[in-house]
Amino acid sequence: MVEARAAVVVIGAGQAGLSAAYWLQRRGLVPWEDFVVLDANGGPGGAWRHRWDSLTFDAAHHLHSLPGLPLEAPDPREPASAVVRRYYGGYERAFGLPVLRPARVVSVERADDGAALLVRAADGRGWLAESVISATGTWDQPYWPHYPGREQFRGRQLHTHDFVSAEEFSGQRVLVVGAGTSALQFLLQLDAAGARTVWSTRRPPQWTDAPFDAEWGADVERRVGERTRAGLPPLSVSAATGLPLTEQYLAGIRSGVLVSRGPLSRLTPTGAVLADGTSLELDAVLWATGFRAALGHLAPLRVREPGGGVLMGGDGVSVVREPRLFLVGYGASASTVGATRAGRAAALAATRALRRRSVPEEAAAVVR
Repeated sequence: MVEARAAVVVIGAGQAGLSAAYWLQRRGLVPWEDFVVLDANGGPGGAWRHRWDSLTFDAAHHLHSLPGLPLEAPDPREPASAVVRRYYGGYERAFGLPVLRPARVVSVERADDGAALLVRAADGRGWLAESVISATGTWDQPYWPHYPGREQFRGRQLHTHDFVSAEEFSGQRVLVVGAGTSALQFLLQLDAAGARTVWSTRRPPQWTDAPFDAEWGADVERRVGERTRAGLPPLSVSAATGLPLTEQYLAGIRSGVLVSRGPLSRLTPTGAVLADGTSLELDAVLWATGFRAALGHLAPLRVREPGGGVLMGGDGVSVVREPRLFLVGYGASASTVGATRAGRAAALAATRALRRRSVPEEAAAVVR
């Protein structure tokens, strides 16, 4: 069932999607008539609404303002999920953004007439769009690496995606696998909650004391952008940025909590064996192994390269294999500041494409 025709459909109401919607409106597109934002969640907040309560605002990395409405400094002890839900919800209302939810997109395909893209939701609704801005991020695609014995381990296994509270593991023996900042935060919280932790990383932790300033950020975006412009899968955040040597993390290193025991070799029914031969008895394994871009809904368009990445244009948001598709929150724009910039770039590129393209009568009003 085709619900409506729109000049632009935005998929996702996180940082990138809301930024794109703001700039589409600024470029003259009329909410609900010319563009719509489809969001899978039951309320505002994007992926942040699912983060664990112990991730407080002061511990969350790189939260940035959306265009036109600064993010006010809240109580640093407030859960980041609550802060972002409130901020995104207020942002949607302040600018009258056309967010439709829940509307979980399951596919984007070329329409039969070839003149539009057909966006389908899980409930059967569909939208014909002249352009699609996909801003689905990574939260719905947790990465579970394969290790021998993983299926035989009788203890609890969970991913960052499923973490709720460190107190659940009080008194337990927990292996944390992963080399990013989430692993560091879990290790410190688990230790404070009375768990006995072991940290495993494939490579030595990439600690850095480089200042996380604008020059550093530009270098990270350049390196990640080089990969996406070559059609390669994006680097993980920690691989691109390193781990900051904050006072909290330095204290964790000194105490031995944030000292990696090296690579994991395999799991056993009751524990794990590390690469150096050490055997561990465990109650739980926490996989802090990151996320991959949530692009399954784009499969009908066949935009992936043989290596698994998406070949991006020089603007960082245009998809080479499908010029009507713009991808934000991917690669260099996966951070909140990068997502904000990418949302603007995608909105400008999409409206320019509308002006170049012969559009149906229903969308003609937006080509001004």
